[in-house]
Amino acid sequence: MERTLAIIKPDAVAKSHSGRIIERIEAEGFKIKAIKMLHLTKQGAEGFYAVHKERPFFNDLTDFMCSGPAVVMVLEADQAIIRWRTLMGATDPAEATEGTIRKNFAENKERNAVHGSDAPETAAFEISYYFNSLEIVG
Repeated sequence: MERTLAIIKPDAVAKSHSGRIIERIEAEGFKIKAIKMLHLTKQGAEGFYAVHKERPFFNDLTDFMCSGPAVVMVLEADQAIIRWRTLMGATDPAEATEGTIRKNFAENKERNAVHGSDAPETAAFEISYYFNSLEIVG
């Protein structure tokens, strides 16, 4: 079994899509091992996305991520990282496959409804950024 971090971003939370996204996650066989809603600070968003600090979109991304509440989750499944990324769909919802979360719920490439870890090392960092070991169920 593998774990990954999933975030329902502020745009999807503001549009009341959280429940439907969580329903899809569970219907696809993921186990939610931890979940919480939070409102990131600018500093918190900058720390989480520090890997992108030199990219031109960094400031817009971190402003967006602290613009409203988000739902963060630890998902567990066989091949959780690739399966979650497949379910999310392409970053740009216009290019996303029909039936993916981004195709169904994202506004555009910047407001794209969800986030997912891209590798085991990234998942380990991202999970520990939001959750301590006592918050993650077995």
